[in-house]
Amino acid sequence: MAGITRFGVSLEEKLLKRFDRLIVRKGYANRSEAIRDLIRDSLVRDQWDIGTEMAVGTITLVYDHETRELAEKLTALQHDYFAAIVSTLHVHLDAHHCLEVLVVRGAASDLKGIADRLIGTRGVMHGTFSATVEGKALG
Repeated sequence: MAGITRFGVSLEEKLLKRFDRLIVRKGYANRSEAIRDLIRDSLVRDQWDIGTEMAVGTITLVYDHETRELAEKLTALQHDYFAAIVSTLHVHLDAHHCLEVLVVRGAASDLKGIADRLIGTRGVMHGTFSATVEGKALG
């Protein structure tokens, strides 16, 4: 890595031992890699708090496709937000339930609003929103 800066971190022994166990469990090669990921995660969360940064994410929905007019409502909403929806995946979980995953891209605050609207649609049984910033923002 170009421009590497080394610095020291002081931690209580108990906290360091817990951190080392986490590093092993997650498969990091060393503490530096783990600390870099923690810093990146903090920066991503900060950008989400700001809300205007460009971001990407997934919206995951589980619903009963036999719920009256639900599929039509979800499709109509997706058409309303077509500019932010990069791709969708539809999976039939069983005879009644569907999983839908939407990949979205846009301003962080807009994506959160789209996710809230879709997840909050009457008849959606469960939904999650997972987001991050675009890769160039982490460099």
